[in-house]
Amino acid sequence: MADPYKTLGVARDATEADIKKAYRKLAKELHPDRNKDNPKASEKFSQVTNAYDLLNDKDKRARFDRGEIDGDGNPAAPFGFGGGGGGRPHPGGFRSEGYEGGAGGADMSDIFEGLFGGAQRGGGGGFSGGFGRRPQPRGENVAYRLQVPFVEAAALEPQRVTLSDGKTLDLKLPAGVETGTQMKLAGKGEQGPGGAGDAILTIEVQPHKFFTRDGDDVRLELPITLAEAVLGGSVKAPTVDKPVMLTIPKGTTSGKTLRLKGKGFHKKGGTRGDQLVTLMIDIPASDAALTAFVEGWTGREAGNPRGSMGV
Repeated sequence: MADPYKTLGVARDATEADIKKAYRKLAKELHPDRNKDNPKASEKFSQVTNAYDLLNDKDKRARFDRGEIDGDGNPAAPFGFGGGGGGRPHPGGFRSEGYEGGAGGADMSDIFEGLFGGAQRGGGGGFSGGFGRRPQPRGENVAYRLQVPFVEAAALEPQRVTLSDGKTLDLKLPAGVETGTQMKLAGKGEQGPGGAGDAILTIEVQPHKFFTRDGDDVRLELPITLAEAVLGGSVKAPTVDKPVMLTIPKGTTSGKTLRLKGKGFHKKGGTRGDQLVTLMIDIPASDAALTAFVEGWTGREAGNPRGSMGV
């Protein structure tokens, strides 16, 4: 069984942020879609996901660190029982003589009863019967890749997911969703003797043809006409929610950026980023009247817009 710390390449005292960062890096490198000709990468991807699943759970991580469970999340065999004699020793050790009730011996039945959930007491103050069954292993986790359109990720629109058994689920995206975000669907993996594993969904936010992401903000380059730039006015601009009317100031130059509050991605704290609209003046490729106007325009030589650059 693998050590989840070694699988992720982190130290045992790694922070949650360290573990998450290491996982995202490995998940992107080993994702099956990027390694279609390398079946070992898919296996490694599953191992990395399982390691992250354990270490990301504070309770499971603590139990693993104490030696109560192994790297697969199964109970570890204490005192060397049930595992070929290789279990972790009890911190204080114990004496084997006399545990069946002899003088000076410790009555170990209470200890085993607590550890194994119900060892049966026998006569004479000792214990008899089995130590209790080791829980059966759960089924394997199943990894899925969920592609989410850019606008739907920004607006947190619900996603319908079809699992390997043909069943569909409506999934609510979490605030702060981004490429590499993982979601766990408990009990939606493969069946096993001890129950079903989990389905692990890795989110991939698809690129957009004119929106780009900048942290929690959305950026957009919006073309405007020369007349709209010179005279100002109102124009319709797309957002991830729906189009809005945007006021263009008179005398606008290319590169001027306007901010639309709350039109970006949803943040984990409950607020939203903004949409940053950069105005770009669209000059006609060939317009005889415009060319004639500029050639006869007395102000065309006035000023040097590049003066601040020292040229």
